[in-house]
Amino acid sequence: MARKYRKHGPREDIYAQEEVPSAVEPCWLCGRPTGKTIVWHHPVPKSRGGRDVVPMHPICQQTLIANFTNSELQRHAMDVDALLANPAVRKFVDWVAKKDPDFTATTTKKQR
Repeated sequence: MARKYRKHGPREDIYAQEEVPSAVEPCWLCGRPTGKTIVWHHPVPKSRGGRDVVPMHPICQQTLIANFTNSELQRHAMDVDALLANPAVRKFVDWVAKKDPDFTATTTKKQR
């Protein structure tokens, strides 16, 4: 059987393709463009049967997890406006709107 690559020396990728810059995905919660780190968040938690995923900033996902339980997230499902009706989430989104897409900070713990 013939080798795909030479045994010694540099390998040239035979399947090399030009890198196409991917479109910048907006964050599902805050609407800002995502940065280097994208978290694929399940709006309906997987434990509640959720299959869809949406792109989010890590800090935005941490805020949702800190402010809502899984059953509340299941009730709101894909409705961002219902999540933004929460005063703590609305305050966070207004605050983070002026930040860099790769901005990260610690968020508060769950309020239970």
